[in-house]
Order: sequence, then C-alpha cells, then structure tokens
Amino acid sequence: MSNLAKQNFSEPTPIQSQAIEPALAGRDLVATAQTGTGKTLAFVLPTIQLLLNQGPQPGIRCVILTPTRELALQIDQEFRIFSKGLGLYSVVWVAVGGMNERVQLKQIRAGAAIVVATPGRFCDFLDRKLIELSKVRILILDEADRMLDMGFLPSIKRIMSVIPAERQTMFFSATIESSVKKLVETHVRNPVRIELGCITKPSEQVDLHLYEVDQDRKFGLLEMMLNDEAGSFLVFARTKHGAEKLAKKLSQSGFKCAAIHGDRSQNQRIQALKGFQDGYYRVLVATDVAARGIHVEGIAHVVNYDLPQVPEDFIHRVGRTGRMGSRGTASTFGTRSERSEVARIERTLSIKLKRREVSADLPQAPRKAAAPVIVMPPAARFEQRPKSFRFSSKTGRRPVRRAV
Repeated sequence: MSNLAKQNFSEPTPIQSQAIEPALAGRDLVATAQTGTGKTLAFVLPTIQLLLNQGPQPGIRCVILTPTRELALQIDQEFRIFSKGLGLYSVVWVAVGGMNERVQLKQIRAGAAIVVATPGRFCDFLDRKLIELSKVRILILDEADRMLDMGFLPSIKRIMSVIPAERQTMFFSATIESSVKKLVETHVRNPVRIELGCITKPSEQVDLHLYEVDQDRKFGLLEMMLNDEAGSFLVFARTKHGAEKLAKKLSQSGFKCAAIHGDRSQNQRIQALKGFQDGYYRVLVATDVAARGIHVEGIAHVVNYDLPQVPEDFIHRVGRTGRMGSRGTASTFGTRSERSEVARIERTLSIKLKRREVSADLPQAPRKAAAPVIVMPPAARFEQRPKSFRFSSKTGRRPVRRAV
C-alpha cells in the first residue's frame, strides 16, 4: 500500500477492481478491456501478494509472456516499483531478444521467481535446457491476441506443455479473437470472465481526426501541429525505413526526436523510450512494434503518419493516448488514393473520423530530381563492345553483338 501511495494510486480502475480479487483467490482469469485501462497492475499486484503468501521458495514460480521487448521491460519495471521493500529482491528475470544472455542467466541463478519473456526467446532457453519450470504455479499471457498475430502460437503451446498443469492461468488482452478463444478453451479451467467497455473501438476519451493530405505535404502538416500544439507526440510510420527517415527530418527541423523500430538495437530502443518517458524527446516515431509496447503517461497526441496495415492496429495505435481517464487526440493522415482504406477502418471499427481542413499554405516537400539520361553516340557504343566473345556451347559459333 505504501508503494501504491508513492505512485499516486488511490483508487483501482474497473479492470483492477474486478480482476484482483479472483486472482488472489487462485482463480483462472480471462480479462479484456480497452488499452490504457490498467490491465498490467491487475496482474502485477496479485502476483506479488501470492508470492509473499507462499514465502521464500527456490525456483521460478510465475511465467509472464508478452509480445514485445518494450512491454516485457515495462512489466519488469512495474514489478520492481511495487515490490520494493517487500523482500523480493531479484524477483524478476526478463528473457527477451537483443539483451545480453549472460546477464539473463545470471538473474536465474540469483533466485528470480518471476519470468517476464517474449515467447521466442523463452523457447530458446527451454530448447537448450537452461531453465527448469517444475515449480511454476502461475502463467500469465499479456496481450495474447497480439502474440498470436505475430506467429507465437507454436511457442506458446510449447511453453504451456512444459509448465505443470496444476497452475493458475490468466489471459489479459485488448481483444479475444477466434484463435485466442480456442487457446482459452483448451488451457483455462472454469475461468472468471471479465469484459469491460467496447474492445473493438477506440476509447471515447480520444478525439479522432482525419486530414486528407498529399503525400509530399504530410511532413509540413506534422510540423504545423508540433508548432501549434503543446505536449508529446507519438508518430506511427508503416515501415522501419520510413520511421528512420521521418525521425531524421524532424531532428533536422529542430524537434527533439527519437525512433523505435525492429532494426534498432535493444539499447537504442531502451534509450529512445526512456528519453520519451522522461520528456527529453518530445516526439517518438515508431512502427507498429510499439503500438502495444509503449506505456507512457500523458501522451498528448498520436499521429498516424501512415495508415495501419489492418484496421485492428488502429485501435492499438490510438490507445497510446487518452489513457487512465485523461483526454487525448489521434490524427490520421490519408491521401486521396487511400480513401477506400480509411472507409474500411471506419466500417470495420464502427467509428467516424472527424474530417479536418488542411491549410493551403502547407509547404510541399521538394522532389528528387530524376537522374540524367546519358545518350552515347553510336560510334562510342560500338567502341565499348567487348573485343573477345565466348563461343556458344550450342552452335559452336561466336555470338553476334549488334550496336543499338
């Protein structure tokens, strides 16, 4: 309670108030709620209490699977904050790609009771017989739908087959799709089902705007927003190259900016996310790897610089703002040729994006000049022909080269 008070938590959110009690009672849970409603603490707090009730024991007792490195590291941070002073030092082991393997193995030997891992790296440790899971009594899948979207189903099944069947299983997710439903039916016993709000729509706390803008004027529109509005911006690009290029242009324009995507090293991603959390970077440009992996309080504005590949990703991008009851703004940039994609997002999610006018004074990005075409005179082309030719294996004759 002291740790909660230090973090200014006084009242539980609806998902926390409904999930914590059955979790403490050892019941299996399947909980869905909109992004930003406090699902992480809904399993972090009861897990800490359950471990305290069991007393000190050797071995890993809880496994938490999550889709991205960023989310795993943030769950680890939550555990460390709320278990401070409770005698659970070195309680968490984070197993994710891109981090030093020796450090991760050292955490196991130090007596880690909780594993927070991405399924791929965790299966790698399992296959090499570096960890032992016979003492595990709690299994938590955070953002289960996202893990299945990323192709982690075989890894999840492999991990579940190794963990003892006598365990408490908890699913926390923003959506429960058919693939997740099948997994729940197979591996969860008589669960408590919690479903809050409409999980197929963005939060009502977020104002949804649409700007129809030419591709070469998008950057000018983003600059105008950054100059006219206060607060931090999370900008989504579709590709890694696009995110890197946009971040460089923003930095050159004088904005404190960082990029986070799959080609960045783990240290670079941690530095970018921490700088954004601490307010050093005002703008973070990200691909969809960050749509469910970023939890930063007070993001004022989410910008879909490029449209998401599937409508469902729109929910998770927009869910980075308007969290925990605060209001936020999400702006989507769409070109004239993308009208059908915008309509598909609106139709699939049953939402209506508010059309906003685009200033005619927006600067147009300069286009690259086409490479000059050099036409060589016939004589010069003839002189550059090879002097010797190989004989054809089929005809035994020297092939004929003609000048164009």
